[in-house]
Amino acid sequence: MSLLVGAERVPARNQNNAINEEALVAQCRTQDFEAFGRLVDAYQNRVYGFVRRMLRNDEEALDVTQEVFIKAYQGMAGFDGRASLRSWLFRIAYNLCVDRARKVSRQVKTLSYEPNEEGDEPMEFSDRSWDPSESLLANELQGIMEEAIASMSDKLRTVLLMHDKEEMGYDEIAQAMEIPVGTVKSRLFLARNHVKERIERYMQEGL
Repeated sequence: MSLLVGAERVPARNQNNAINEEALVAQCRTQDFEAFGRLVDAYQNRVYGFVRRMLRNDEEALDVTQEVFIKAYQGMAGFDGRASLRSWLFRIAYNLCVDRARKVSRQVKTLSYEPNEEGDEPMEFSDRSWDPSESLLANELQGIMEEAIASMSDKLRTVLLMHDKEEMGYDEIAQAMEIPVGTVKSRLFLARNHVKERIERYMQEGL
């Protein structure tokens, strides 16, 4: 993916490239467009992935992602460094997703979500593709899980995606959403419980 910032196209590179945030932010505050391009280069894939899963629409996600970095560029002087740069960018992304969702009346039914294989109590299903019946069941369960996530409130879905997909810690999520850590934990519990109950209901109905 590439992202337009102003009139210059910045190619996406490895999102895990190490950057010196403090130095980079200092350069961006001087309206150094090349430095801001490096910031976009480092974070655009993760921001886009999060936004796409929130909005469940590729074109809207690309539009919102560009808007995230436009707002970041315009508001760089207001970034005080108390939160991480990633938390700050995800806060902008979250707020824009909520604003966009309020303007869109229709509900998109699908959500691309791939749970972590590591971390705090990840949700995953065994891969038994060698058995057609097991593969079918796994696909059905994946669909049920996606529908469950799509049906959540933005508040619950955001915490679940930030923690299980983006691998953000409780503190970082709290900074991004500007809520207490305890609220993050309770929302994560509710989100996971929502998915768990929906899957259990599906399994019981199939008996």
